Amino acid sequence: MVKKKSSTPNRGFRVADQIQRDLTELIARELKDPRVGMVTIQSVEVTPDYAHAKVFFSLLKGDPAESTEGLNQAAGFLRAGLFKRLHIHTVPTLHFLFDQTTERAADMNALIAQAVASRSKNEEG
Repeated sequence: MVKKKSSTPNRGFRVADQIQRDLTELIARELKDPRVGMVTIQSVEVTPDYAHAKVFFSLLKGDPAESTEGLNQAAGFLRAGLFKRLHIHTVPTLHFLFDQTTERAADMNALIAQAVASRSKNEEG
C-alpha cells in the first residue's frame, strides 16, 4: 500500500512561522505584564499534532526568569489571541523558553576580541 503524502508539505513550519509573527504582535500590543521585558521571539517549534508549541525568546531588556514566568502565566491569554487570528483546528498550548543563543554569541565575540587583542600585544613586545 502506498502511503499518501500530506496534502500540504511543510505545513508545520508555516504554522510555526505564523504563530511567531502573531505572538510578536500580541506581546507587543496587548500584553501588559510588567515582568515581561522587551521580548523578541526567536523561533517556534510545533509538535506534529499541533497540541504544543515551544516558543523560544530572547530579551533586549529585562530579567530572563521573570519574563519566562510572566509569559508562561500569560500563555492562556496569548493562546486565546492566537485562536482569533489563526484558522486552524487546534491552537497549541504555548511553552515559553528563554533562548540564550544571542547572549552566548556576545560572550564568544568578547572572548575572541580579547584573545586577538592580547595576541597583538604579545607580537608587538
